[in-house]
Amino acid sequence: MNTRTLFSIALAALAAIGCCQKTGRKTLASELLSSEETTVVQIATGKVAGYIEQGIYTYKGIPYAKAERFMAPQPADSWEGVRSSRAYGPTAPQEVRKGWASDELGFSFAWNDGFPGEDCLRANVWTPGINDGKKRPVMVWLHGGGYATGSGQELPSYDGASLARKGDVVVVTVNHRLNVLGFLDLSSFGEKYAASGNAGLLDLVAALEWVRDNAAAFGGDASNVTIFGQSGGGGKVSTLLATPSAAGLFHRAIIQSGSMLTTMDRQWSSKIGEAVAAELGGIDAVLAAPYEQLLAAGTKAIAKVRPEAEANGFASFIFGWAPTVDGNYLPAQPFEPQSPEQSKDIPVMLGTTIHEFSMSTYVPQLRTATKEAAMEYLRATKFGDRTEEFVEIFEKTYPDYQPKDLFDTDITFRPGTIAQANVKVAQQGAPVYMYMFTWESPVMDGILRSTHCMEIPFVFNNADLHASMTGGGKEAVELADKMSQAWINFARTGDPNAEGLPQWPEYNPEEGAMMIFDNRCEVRYNHDKELMEFVRQFPTRGF
Repeated sequence: MNTRTLFSIALAALAAIGCCQKTGRKTLASELLSSEETTVVQIATGKVAGYIEQGIYTYKGIPYAKAERFMAPQPADSWEGVRSSRAYGPTAPQEVRKGWASDELGFSFAWNDGFPGEDCLRANVWTPGINDGKKRPVMVWLHGGGYATGSGQELPSYDGASLARKGDVVVVTVNHRLNVLGFLDLSSFGEKYAASGNAGLLDLVAALEWVRDNAAAFGGDASNVTIFGQSGGGGKVSTLLATPSAAGLFHRAIIQSGSMLTTMDRQWSSKIGEAVAAELGGIDAVLAAPYEQLLAAGTKAIAKVRPEAEANGFASFIFGWAPTVDGNYLPAQPFEPQSPEQSKDIPVMLGTTIHEFSMSTYVPQLRTATKEAAMEYLRATKFGDRTEEFVEIFEKTYPDYQPKDLFDTDITFRPGTIAQANVKVAQQGAPVYMYMFTWESPVMDGILRSTHCMEIPFVFNNADLHASMTGGGKEAVELADKMSQAWINFARTGDPNAEGLPQWPEYNPEEGAMMIFDNRCEVRYNHDKELMEFVRQFPTRGF
């Protein structure tokens, strides 16, 4: 069969299929338009061109700021002509992702690690319209990975097109400096380096300033900005709620599996900086060191300083690469002992997945554990001679449990989420809404359970796009429709109540109202209060 015949058959097949594709939500035209004439937007630093696909204008890799090593970010340089902004920009340099060692995790998460570069301050935008004078809510996503890894493009779930289309909102994701480049405190070496321990945090402030200055060009409302993030992204949201320079730049906040009440203190972050300089041979060597050498020195420094900090009673959920309380850029611990006054009037929604870092997901031998084996593990690692007491309370809380639930059910993130919600409510300011995501993925015979990150495809209405995580089935798509609408409604009004969900009351410690997201959504009231009060008696080890 010759080439011309094959080409004719291919054209006939395409004609039979049509020019549309099934997304699992509705049928949409698949034509992609990328001409400058239809996509150019004038922003503060120049013109950018993107592309239009299925009715959504997309712009990627736009510089929102620039920064020298360890210095506070500065406004991005302007440019002449039209800047093509159709492909993701550099990601922050970071260590090689350990998850790739597992074929199961590599398949399900489907990471996009991009290409690294220290000039990584980039924003990505999805919007239903440009230059149209509309005032759409803006939703700014802060990625996970602690403060050490990740990017605004690392998961298929992060694609903002579906959320923008569904909610008529503007979605923004960002890259910023991480690990040793974003949070190495060199303040011991002079005022010049005063911002170094919070450089990555100040990048986020710069990104929000960029949103304020350019939202209108993308059809967004700079006076209605929601920041939302998961894991380390939730920690970033928590910290920005207490960052003075971020005041007024956002108006609602969503914290997913990442409540961060405390962070680094200058006493210990500066010691890490001093240890890095000693390892490399002085501050000039730190400034000039290749990234890999700098990161290695930072890893050694953290390992050296951490035992001393712990011996002196200092504890932080993340030790090392995290913002530092310096009395200036971050005046106090974010949510301990109280909620920051500057964000009193900002509504907050927060929650967790039921399994988070589920042990059986990562250790195959635990998937078929007996109750006796589970108890032995807990006795050795967590509860000692009080293990039987824990199990008795657990059985009252979750009477239909499986043995692996005893170590899979999250007791790391949820206590901090409750504590953060309680101090926020005690402030008697804006409302707080709490949720728990309990839907379990069917992928690979259910080994993922409701693991850390599982709710993200649902929040972005991307259950079908990230089918390797969710399975992409009818139940997943239906739950994503409900959950993403709740996120959209919260961004629009500060109230997440949505059609298809039961009435979602505000949270308070006495009633403990919490929305359960599953195939059957329901509100529960302090259902695990006794269990959480028990586990809070045992120290939570962070990262």
